[in-house]
Amino acid sequence: MRPHPSAIRYRREALKMSLRTLSAKTGIHRGHLSRAERGLAGLGDDNIRKVAEALGVTPADITHEEKS
Repeated sequence: MRPHPSAIRYRREALKMSLRTLSAKTGIHRGHLSRAERGLAGLGDDNIRKVAEALGVTPADITHEEKS
């Protein structure tokens, strides 16, 4: 799975969630999340699932994968 940076940021901001809060919920370093949101770093499948769960969406909602 490849993360879709703008989808992650859009959902996080829609929830009024800070990067610090998302980091605390996922265990992923805030700097890495910031880079992932800007398309400068990737996220592994496990981390995509953690981010999706924290944002209340499916992994397909925040990746470039096809939704089924």
